[in-house]
Amino acid sequence: MDLFNSALGKNITFVRPAYFIISGFIGIPNINYYYVFLFFVYVVSVLGNTAVMALIYLDYNLRTPKYVAVFNLAFVDLIGSSALVPKVIDIFLFNHPSIPYSDCLTFLFTCSTCLWMQSFNLVALSYDRLVAIIFPLHYQVKVTHRLMFSLIAFFWVLAITITLIATGFITRLSFCESVVINSYYCDHGQMYRLACNDNTPSFVMAKLGPVLTLWLPLAFILLSYSYIGYALSKIATVQERVKAFKTCTAHLSLVTIYFIPVLITFTMNANIHPNARIINLSLTSVFPPMLNPIIYVLQTQEIKMSLKKILKMRKQSKIAAKKVIIK
Repeated sequence: MDLFNSALGKNITFVRPAYFIISGFIGIPNINYYYVFLFFVYVVSVLGNTAVMALIYLDYNLRTPKYVAVFNLAFVDLIGSSALVPKVIDIFLFNHPSIPYSDCLTFLFTCSTCLWMQSFNLVALSYDRLVAIIFPLHYQVKVTHRLMFSLIAFFWVLAITITLIATGFITRLSFCESVVINSYYCDHGQMYRLACNDNTPSFVMAKLGPVLTLWLPLAFILLSYSYIGYALSKIATVQERVKAFKTCTAHLSLVTIYFIPVLITFTMNANIHPNARIINLSLTSVFPPMLNPIIYVLQTQEIKMSLKKILKMRKQSKIAAKKVIIK
């Protein structure tokens, strides 16, 4: 951050507080039950995403380019929810609302990067479905491990760069008056509004960031499915159309669950009540990570087959162990 602050080559003094205070919900009684609910959602998320990652790692048949993206999605969900929920529990259930300045920036960086990576992962999976349906005979050539790893790496670099710039601009702000952040974490949109000096760069990033990380990915996904819908309309039988479209239902479910609440929040921006912003962002941060593995297990044939195979192998090993003990 010091390098960033000196990038202009000027000796500028900024007023930086020792800590920020996370306010959480305003005027809602018994709100602690909501944080307990978030904790249980987090536990389910950790178990589900760990299970999906383990299945992909253990089953050689799942080591395909598509499941590179699925593994990364589960990894991002696990890291993002683990960075957020335990800290939220500590802040509100254990009454530690103050957070040091540097820790707050780290908190902002981690949560924002994982939030954007969820969006980019959905783009990678959208590209996979597009090629699989439009160019089924060339799928193995067009969607390779190298391409998927390169795509995921590019998205990581992009998400980290965008978040670093936004966080860097926060370090250029002075906080002379209030240090109370009206959110449930170190929310960029709420933080830069507390500044008592020019916050134009942060304002620009607050507008440009969602365009780069939400609207453009969503536009690509919608265009992909428009093309997929057009291609499926050329297929002769309804049964073939339904069969092809079923391979997209899991991905479409994830897109809907992720984008609707987060776009409402970032579109309304300052016009949304702090409580509504907290609910939207918190549910966006914890619900998709919980539902993603459930959706993939229920709607993806390869995952279901892999799970059945591993459970069958475990059952057989137990039976064999019992026979050895009896002998």
